[in-house]
Amino acid sequence: MDKTLDIAEFDYHLPDDLIAQEPEEKRDAARLMCLDRSTGACSHYRVSDVVDLLGSGDLLVVNDTRVVPARL
Repeated sequence: MDKTLDIAEFDYHLPDDLIAQEPEEKRDAARLMCLDRSTGACSHYRVSDVVDLLGSGDLLVVNDTRVVPARL
């Protein structure tokens, strides 16, 4: 099944104070989002919490791309 996306689907309100301007001085203090696949619940932590969140068989996805100064 092929679904064509409308650019309007990417439009959402993002408050300026939630847009990171600089990396955290202490890298492990950066924010971390955790998705519970069984419930769909989204929780927010710090990178330093990752060892407490991972269990046997879990998958950790790391995004090491640079931020491009652009918006859709």
